[in-house]
Amino acid sequence: MAVYRRIRELREDRDLTQAQMAEILHCSQQAYSNYELGQRDIPTAILIDLSRCHGVSVDYILGLTDNKKTSG
Repeated sequence: MAVYRRIRELREDRDLTQAQMAEILHCSQQAYSNYELGQRDIPTAILIDLSRCHGVSVDYILGLTDNKKTSG
């Protein structure tokens, strides 16, 4: 699924480990790993934080667009 691949690619583009990303998002490394593997649904608050952290739109993370830019 595009969501899980995209959050991994965004993290790797910034040369961050899963542990570092989990710290930024205030969750455990295991929880974040589960998001990337598609084993756990991403809560809305985490999705918004991911969008802000990476400077991309939520629509991009969800695979609804290939345009990374946020609107506004």
